[in-house]
Amino acid sequence: MATKTISIDLDAYERLRAARVRPDESFSQVIKRGQWKRPRSTGAALLDAARAAPVPREQTFTRWEKAQRRDVPPKDAWKE
Repeated sequence: MATKTISIDLDAYERLRAARVRPDESFSQVIKRGQWKRPRSTGAALLDAARAAPVPREQTFTRWEKAQRRDVPPKDAWKE
């Protein structure tokens, strides 16, 4: 089995050590057993991302408007 050496601060080490369920459990086993919560997708998170995004240039809005006018729905194969 290949291994990789990592550096962690003392607080992380103590938390990892405290997470062991048996004294002989390896840190690799503790990490593999860990449950990593992902950030929730919320409307507030979307608004924060939108506020942080750069404002498009005026020519970008113009291109979007032209594309919208050219856009037509596809032909309905069931009506022909």
